[in-house]
Amino acid sequence: MRSNVARGDYAGSAACAPCHADVTAAWERSPMHRMTRDARGADVRAPFDGTRWRFKDDVVTLDRRQDDRFVRLEVAGGDTRTYRVTRVIGGRTREDFAGVDVDRGGEELVLPVSYVLATASLRYKGYSVMVHERSSLRAGPAWSRTCIFCHNTVPELDRILGAIAGPKARAYQGEQVDRWLPADRRARVRVTDGDGFARAVAGETARLGEPGASSSGDPRVVAARGIEVVRASFGGAALVEVGIGCEACHGGSREHAADPRVRASLVPAAPWLDVSLPTPTRAAAVNRVCARCHQVLFSRYPFTWEGGRRDLGAGGSHINSGEARDFLLGGCAGAMSCTTCHDPHGADDPASLRALATLAGNAKCTGCHRELADRPRLHDHAHHDPDGPGGACIACHMPRKNMGLDGALARYHRIGSPTDPARVLGDRPLECALCHADRSVGALVDSMEKWWPVRYPRQRLVDLYGSLDANVIRATLALGKPHEQAVAIATLGEMRARDAAPMIARELTGPYPLVRDWARRALGSILGRCDVDLAADAATIARQGALCTTTPVSNPAVVPTADEDPED
Repeated sequence: MRSNVARGDYAGSAACAPCHADVTAAWERSPMHRMTRDARGADVRAPFDGTRWRFKDDVVTLDRRQDDRFVRLEVAGGDTRTYRVTRVIGGRTREDFAGVDVDRGGEELVLPVSYVLATASLRYKGYSVMVHERSSLRAGPAWSRTCIFCHNTVPELDRILGAIAGPKARAYQGEQVDRWLPADRRARVRVTDGDGFARAVAGETARLGEPGASSSGDPRVVAARGIEVVRASFGGAALVEVGIGCEACHGGSREHAADPRVRASLVPAAPWLDVSLPTPTRAAAVNRVCARCHQVLFSRYPFTWEGGRRDLGAGGSHINSGEARDFLLGGCAGAMSCTTCHDPHGADDPASLRALATLAGNAKCTGCHRELADRPRLHDHAHHDPDGPGGACIACHMPRKNMGLDGALARYHRIGSPTDPARVLGDRPLECALCHADRSVGALVDSMEKWWPVRYPRQRLVDLYGSLDANVIRATLALGKPHEQAVAIATLGEMRARDAAPMIARELTGPYPLVRDWARRALGSILGRCDVDLAADAATIARQGALCTTTPVSNPAVVPTADEDPED
């Protein structure tokens, strides 16, 4: 394919349907395609029926008048604003909204309320990531500068400007992830024709309302000017397509649609551009397409897995939506693609996903690791019964330690080993404890050193957990960083560990509302019910949490046991 990045290279999803009818039909129904919808005519599950919801001293009202939906914000102190909803964002785990101030007009702003499908309840928008407590209901920021790139179809040219401008360029939504990868895993993006690139950028900036913003010269300077225009001027009218269309992943495919013999390319292509991947495989290309959006680099929470810090070099993400970038950091990114396990054109089948955590699911891995298709060799490798949960490859190599958007732990997609020193010594909890939650630090590390050629300094483990005799999960809750605590909270909730309820209840007033939500869910699992209004003030939350843990409950305490005992 000669070119697939400029606005004129895009044909729209409708052009794909004549040849790919089954795929496009499935795609039309998929959550991914419906990631952004025009509010008028959208199927919305949030209760726009006069429902009122209180956040501290503020009130939000969801209402509907004929074809329009409205969000009314009444902020303590007298400031009241009403927004007409223009966009519905998401729909697989929650619905978010953007809207315009009815009286003042202006930009489409992200509205400060989300509807969570799993709980059929409202919560403050933004509390699906690690942000600190908000004081009141406020609309903003502008939808066109925060959500638009990853939730819609845009020209790939606008995304690659950051890679061309270099590391000193201003950050902007939608930029490529390579600066957050190790040097040997970054793609090389090189301009081979400066004048051709400048003309392409000039055409795009003119379309965004800034004619003459780009001229010939150093490609880095041209790209930096282009970024400024994209940051300031890219809005809803500039979209190639509302929602995720076919070309959001496949790139501009006008040439392919006109002549199917021209193969579409997942790698950006233009006469003035050379892009080379560190591993030139189709799997690597697929994974980079997914990582355009599934990267979670917008979060300001400073910590990552493996003991990293986001401001020094983003490591593994602790929440959903970073899976693809995490996968690029792992051991299989050149040989296995996201689509090995996930349906790229529709909703994943839950039964198929569950099967991945079984012996049968190991077939996804044994295509390369053929020796482990042999049951005795798998037993020797895993030190677990091949027919048990510990015999599944993903049990150890993709542990459930990420905060899923649906409130359940999800798998960490940076494929590696629980024995990696960075994982054992860089963060909590020891990943073996996610299944063997009754074990102490010393017991688990002794087993790891017995089975594999690894050694770990005991003092570092004492620094992390307080003692080698400490229970890994409970020590993580007591001493861990907030994202580590969330994993411990969820694990104890799944165990229904009654004795841990008071420790978990203390996190109901912690600094991160997302962790508070996980604590409330865990207490509900443990106690049978825990009525805590996390939108109330801190004193009310603390009082309700204390009431939860002191009120007798009908379900007995469950003695924590491992899912499967390691073999001696």
